[in-house]
Amino acid sequence: MKQFWSPNSINKNKAMVENLQSHGVITSDDVAKAMEAVDRGLFVPDPSYAYVDSPLSIGYNVTISAPHMHAMCLQLLDKNLKPGMRVLDVGSGTGYLTACFAVMVGSEGRAIGVEHIPELVASSVKNIEASAAASPLLKQGSLAIHVGDGRQGWAEFAPYDAIHVGAAAPEIPEALIDQLKPGGRLVIPVGNLFQDLQVVDKNSDGSVSIRSETSVRYVPLTSREAQLRGE
Repeated sequence: MKQFWSPNSINKNKAMVENLQSHGVITSDDVAKAMEAVDRGLFVPDPSYAYVDSPLSIGYNVTISAPHMHAMCLQLLDKNLKPGMRVLDVGSGTGYLTACFAVMVGSEGRAIGVEHIPELVASSVKNIEASAAASPLLKQGSLAIHVGDGRQGWAEFAPYDAIHVGAAAPEIPEALIDQLKPGGRLVIPVGNLFQDLQVVDKNSDGSVSIRSETSVRYVPLTSREAQLRGE
């Protein structure tokens, strides 16, 4: 597993972001500002591991991705996360990346997280409420986390400029492509044993182009029951 710095060498959120910049993972000022504004330490079970560049278990057989993976996904979606745009985060987990999305699209935009474990939804809302940058957006309603099957997307606020999926699907769910706006971009890990982070762009005529960004390892995008069984 790739790590951009050694464990316990970084213990501050700002230093984590600066390291991601120095390694070329973050190249956008907007991404850097969002990750600086949303302290990862508020969104992990054990804050002493918050800035380690590795995934962490958050219970229920799921993880929060390593900081470099979050930064990579934010970079891939950067142009689709401008103020006023709409973004959907499937498998929102602790709420960290959803909060980053919300900060980027701002109070005129909309960031929706979908997570099928109710306990994670409840704890993610508490995490967001502790974030000075994200809490006001939650209160005014431009940021929201819902209990649901993310494979079906969240049709209420579709179409979306950006969709991020935080678990690996055996194939790209049709509902997510349907809910993507022309000009929009979907970033999703795809595969079973071997997985690729795929970038799906919807063209103005509704057709899609797909490319693989990198090999990855994510937990599977599955039903709540299968996830709790560890399948």
